[in-house]
Amino acid sequence: MPFILVLRRAGEHPSVTCDDEMGGRLVAEHLLFLGHRTPGVVAGPAYASTALDRTAGFLAAFAAAGYPVSNEKVLHSGFDVTAGHDTAVRLLATSPRPTALFAVNDDAPSAPSQPYGRLGLTVGEDVAVVGYNDVPVVASLPVPMTTVRSSMHQVGRTALELLVDRLGGAPAESCRLEPTLIVRASSGPQRP
Repeated sequence: MPFILVLRRAGEHPSVTCDDEMGGRLVAEHLLFLGHRTPGVVAGPAYASTALDRTAGFLAAFAAAGYPVSNEKVLHSGFDVTAGHDTAVRLLATSPRPTALFAVNDDAPSAPSQPYGRLGLTVGEDVAVVGYNDVPVVASLPVPMTTVRSSMHQVGRTALELLVDRLGGAPAESCRLEPTLIVRASSGPQRP
């Protein structure tokens, strides 16, 4: 049965994804520019290609800048709100406390029961927070969240076009779409 993977890669199977490594690099470059040197990463599931690619791009950019991120600052979790929240709490309890958190999806940092206020931290001031996917709610949070936009509409359209071509007998090649960093108030500069 002909198929196209959407938002996931696996082996040589044809897929349509965002260039998630590039997205992770965009986040890292943004945080480095703002002066952050000790980030934490809510890395998502260790089996999901999107989570692995976003984390790899982020870590590679920090390492290339001379600030490798220690393993204790990179924690895998589920993509759901509860798992992301719990992972963010664990990261913020490490020492030194991360000055920035990168969550490889938007659910963790946009949770209604965000850990930051309970810990006496103000998002965008005491801790920079960046997510991934630009789901609609993140622009409307009390502190609008910086995130990486991967056009879900374009991903779906491209996957459908490839599937139609494949059903017609044409070979299908994987496609990676370019992400865009959307900067909002949640990612403020490192405080002196």
